[in-house]
Amino acid sequence: MNKNVSVSSSGGIGFTGLLTVLFIALKLLGKIDWSWWWVLSPLWITATIALFALLIGGLIAWRVTR
Repeated sequence: MNKNVSVSSSGGIGFTGLLTVLFIALKLLGKIDWSWWWVLSPLWITATIALFALLIGGLIAWRVTR
């Protein structure tokens, strides 16, 4: 029996990654005069939001199982 198998994957760098790459390129080319904290801000802001969401989810799960 002949089976047609289709494999599909999606993924990529995403908006935050593109924004970070853009900011780094602009900084290295001298187009912006921001500190590296602001150039890398898309990464740490996203990480902070994710950690906050995990914390809230953990607190809710802990409250429900209590």
